[in-house]
Amino acid sequence: MPNPEAPDVRLKRLHMRSIRRGIKEMDLILSKFSDRQLHHLTGEELDVYEALLNENDQDLLGWVTGQFPPEEKYKQLILKIESTALQP
Repeated sequence: MPNPEAPDVRLKRLHMRSIRRGIKEMDLILSKFSDRQLHHLTGEELDVYEALLNENDQDLLGWVTGQFPPEEKYKQLILKIESTALQP
């Protein structure tokens, strides 16, 4: 069985995926969230965040901006991302 990814390596990988998205708006929103909140997430929340990063950027943008409701599995995480995006 391969060694699981070290927590600090996982956070760095998720951060890089957060700041290098397909559209600039998501780069800005997710880089801010990643900088401020990623290290506070639980293992389960990181699993959900990682799955969220596999979603289409247009869907992500629509969920975060409230254009349409997020999938149920992402609702709590989207609320956290929205909250962080609104902070100065």
